Amino acid sequence: MEYDYIIVGAGSGGCALASRLADDCPDATIALIEAGPHTNRNLLVNLPVGVAAVVPNKLETNYGYLTTPQAGLAGRQGYQPRGRGFGGSSAINAMIYTRGHPLDYDEWAQLGCDGWSWNDVLPYFRRAERNERGADAWHGDSGPLAVSDLRYRNPFSKRFVQAAMEAGYKPNHDFNGADQEGVGFYQVTQRDGRRCSVARAYIYDRQRANLHTIADATVLRVIFEGKRASGVEIVRGGHRETLKARVEIVLAAGAFNSPQLLMCSGIGPAAHLQAHGIEVLHDAPEVGQNLIDHVDFTINKRVSSIEPTGFSVRGIARMVPQFITFMRHGRGMLSSNVAEAGGFLKSKPTLERPDLQLHFCAALVDDHNRRMRWGHGYSLHVCVLRPFSRGTVTLASADARIAPVIDPRFLSDSRDLDLLVEGVQMARRILDAPSLALQGGRELYTRPGQTDAELRRTIAEHADTIYHPVATCRMGGDARSVVDPQLRVRGVTGLRIVDASVMPTLIGGNTNSPTVMIGERAAGLIAASRRQPEAMELLGAVATAAPAGNAV
Repeated sequence: MEYDYIIVGAGSGGCALASRLADDCPDATIALIEAGPHTNRNLLVNLPVGVAAVVPNKLETNYGYLTTPQAGLAGRQGYQPRGRGFGGSSAINAMIYTRGHPLDYDEWAQLGCDGWSWNDVLPYFRRAERNERGADAWHGDSGPLAVSDLRYRNPFSKRFVQAAMEAGYKPNHDFNGADQEGVGFYQVTQRDGRRCSVARAYIYDRQRANLHTIADATVLRVIFEGKRASGVEIVRGGHRETLKARVEIVLAAGAFNSPQLLMCSGIGPAAHLQAHGIEVLHDAPEVGQNLIDHVDFTINKRVSSIEPTGFSVRGIARMVPQFITFMRHGRGMLSSNVAEAGGFLKSKPTLERPDLQLHFCAALVDDHNRRMRWGHGYSLHVCVLRPFSRGTVTLASADARIAPVIDPRFLSDSRDLDLLVEGVQMARRILDAPSLALQGGRELYTRPGQTDAELRRTIAEHADTIYHPVATCRMGGDARSVVDPQLRVRGVTGLRIVDASVMPTLIGGNTNSPTVMIGERAAGLIAASRRQPEAMELLGAVATAAPAGNAV
């Protein structure tokens, strides 16, 4: 089979790109290839509270990766759930809609990513968004991605917001508005109380004759003619096939699998590729390097209350009437994303932007919900927004079906642990405020009055990711960056990357919405190159040949 464009990965970047490209270029044929299944009829995906079941378990919709043993986490292996199926991680995440801080994107531009400042990307955020609150200078109301207020708010989530204000933190009705700082309820990517994954928003709602979706097909490598990407080798149903691309191939497989595919295709650190018997097409030392992820620590507190939190083993019997309410009206407890409330805080008042994020869950979430707890309780997550630690993604095998080696090197930079300790102390002030303190309860791993050394040991024993890996195919204006600001892979032609792996730094917030924005912006870049192929090809040649330190 032959197409104009082949997009590898139907996650947040791939779905947005495929949909927009099909609409903007109706004369082009596009194949969207996904290793996992279609998810439009999957109940656990479409049921918002189903996040509690899909995240902790390795399923057909979750790769369920493990990291290497982490020295900063007391030698433990971290757990890395990633979406596998149409919608990617937007089909299994907590649906929280945040964009990060405007200064995050201005920093991208300062790092040589021309065209990626806040003023450049805001129109693409607004274009993607269908916010039920309506349009304004910050938000859109006519895009594919539904953004809404939660239809259900647990009483304990309301108590958290009140307690945070009692502790001195200001309320914030819109974390994506004029000011990110403060506490409040998150908006979520839901429509009619149901998950609005990026696949539902961009792919399933409207069929397009020129867009072909291919499920349950694993891409093994990109095929090149010389240094031009010309096709992909896939395996589906146990059979290998070759799909050809007349114009371009786009990798949108995420921060772990996009660098893995590059390396399996001969683009990456030469010595590493040779060690796996892969012929080097282009020596690109930064492929798979610079992995950044949000490290997170959770305070769990068991409570006995006349108003139970509801999301617990003991609460299962209550779910039958709740299920009926949800199926009929899209309301009730099952429309909750569990992580209903949170906030963005500054560890020092002089900072320009928050450096800590909170997620409040009206449930005991222990070890990614992989350890079930009897009884009622709640969890307060504390996350370092811009960690200094850097990790890697490398190959375990030349076979792309074998999971890559993921080493985030969490807390390898001591500044991350220092900030996490400060964040836990700030979170404790919220727990000690009347609205939560009066509910009583007992903490599972932490306790009031812990010494600094005890708290640091507890963090090392229980901290882990909160699922935002980025930067393994860094975008930049320098020759060492993996992709240029047009998202073209340096050293070859006809190949781009459109997912969170291209982020040069980790934004201060959940990464789903920014990845959708990257897909939206990429569609504009590719459509422009289609209208002006000679000019864009020339830019690509200049980018490939640019000396280190030069912006293009």
